[in-house]
Amino acid sequence: MVPAATGLYAGTGEGIICRGGVRRRDGNETGLHMGKGAGAMKLKMAVFGSILMILLAAEARAGFLGDILIDLAKPSAKSSDTQTTASGLKEALTIGAGNAVGLLSKTDGYFGNRMVKILLPKQIQKVADVLGKIGYQQQVDEFVLSMNRAAEAAAPKAEAIFVDAVRQMTFEDAMKILRGNETAATEYLKSKTYNILADSFRPVISSSMDQVGVTSRYNQLIGTYTKTFPLLGFESLDLDNYVTARALDGLFYMIGEEEKNIRTNPAARVTDLLKTVFGK
Repeated sequence: MVPAATGLYAGTGEGIICRGGVRRRDGNETGLHMGKGAGAMKLKMAVFGSILMILLAAEARAGFLGDILIDLAKPSAKSSDTQTTASGLKEALTIGAGNAVGLLSKTDGYFGNRMVKILLPKQIQKVADVLGKIGYQQQVDEFVLSMNRAAEAAAPKAEAIFVDAVRQMTFEDAMKILRGNETAATEYLKSKTYNILADSFRPVISSSMDQVGVTSRYNQLIGTYTKTFPLLGFESLDLDNYVTARALDGLFYMIGEEEKNIRTNPAARVTDLLKTVFGK
């Protein structure tokens, strides 16, 4: 509610001061009358001044708020950190896979590591046990060695396949790995490459088994067994598939160990990016 304006009289005669001016003793008013119109003008000026003060204050804040909005529009520090983490996961997977392939490709890479050593298939374990007891243990051991040599020969084929799979990893894939367990990257790699690797490994392993004598030794063992114990049967075996499957199991086991090592061991973080991501 707008208060009643107080007028102004500039009286020239004798009289008393009253609201709206000076009243003469004879009852007439005189003076310069500014009345209600002047009061309204004063009120407008006061309101205008208040609005101006508010606008000035808002303008002072506008730069701050504008900066916030601009910052929100830009990639945030958190987003940048996430991108760095994704790159770190890719690098960890590439390095881990490369290390695993390098270790398994060496002589005794499979055979000398009890965690990945390819053992006798259960289908012929009974055959091997029987033959070992009657003087053929050396032949059994040579057969086991030849399977591992075939896997070691096939291992290098995996590296290019792994590199391609890591290159195709999406940002969403990286985020799932980030939220996963200590071997989440290895599990991702296995899900993307196992079938491709099996198709790639199988002919190499088959060829390697021929070269190192796996097939011939297997045939010798089975031939000796059937001649010695013609009435005892045994379960048939696809050697190519068996050695391929065991070779891949060992490969992914080693990649998983490399991943865990990078996650937990500072000495395994051999690049600045790995140190940044896994050193937090």
